[in-house]
Amino acid sequence: MTTIDLEAFLRDTGLELRTLELWVERAWIAPAQALPGLALTEADAARCCFIRDLQADFGVNEEGVDVVLHLVDQLHGLRRALLALRERPGD
Repeated sequence: MTTIDLEAFLRDTGLELRTLELWVERAWIAPAQALPGLALTEADAARCCFIRDLQADFGVNEEGVDVVLHLVDQLHGLRRALLALRERPGD
C-alpha cells in the first residue's frame, strides 16, 4: 500500500495536524506507523474525509463518530469474511 506524504495528506483531507493527531489518539485513524513519522495511506485519507463529513455535514458528535466507525469496521470485516467464503474451494 502506498503511503502519502504528511503535508499532501493534510492538504488533500483539509485537516490540521492537531486534528489528525487527535483522531490517531482516539484510534479513529490507525496509520501503519505511529507519530511522529505517520505512514498514511489513501484509505486513511478516505476515512478522514468520512469523519470530517460526519461531523461537519451531519453534526455527529464524538460518541456518534465512535459508533459509526465501529459499525463501518464491522461491515467491512463481514464483507471480507463473505468474500473469503466465496473464494474458498468447495468442501
